[in-house]
Amino acid sequence: MGEGDKATIIVHSGEFDKVYSALIIGTGALSMGMDVSMYFTFWGLERLKKNELDKGPLSRMNFLGLGKWMMKRKLKKSNVREMDALIEDFNELGGKILACDMTMEIMGVNKEDLRDDVITDYCAVGTYVKEAKESDVTLFI
Repeated sequence: MGEGDKATIIVHSGEFDKVYSALIIGTGALSMGMDVSMYFTFWGLERLKKNELDKGPLSRMNFLGLGKWMMKRKLKKSNVREMDALIEDFNELGGKILACDMTMEIMGVNKEDLRDDVITDYCAVGTYVKEAKESDVTLFI
């Protein structure tokens, strides 16, 4: 692997716009030929629950859900892929989705609660550290 060939993204936030950004960046990096791992932990892990990917609030200007509704309309009008399609693209392009098993234990999340169609591995922080050490780009979202 040459310089600039691997990225690791920690998805710590479960907020709609942050998860969206992580998926767009990850999918974009994959389409540019990079290897990409996304490590979902704490509130980010909540988005890997079945039917919960786009359920988080906006990080700012949520306005009791009105801001998110407006954001979704703008995204659709701009032909931005929906989150479910993005995460499927991410998988099809060879991206890795890592679910933090310590967070699962702390937050009472079982494997059965999560989307098994997108998760590559259930792992601990050591896996993330290994991925990050090998990466040219690391992001915390």
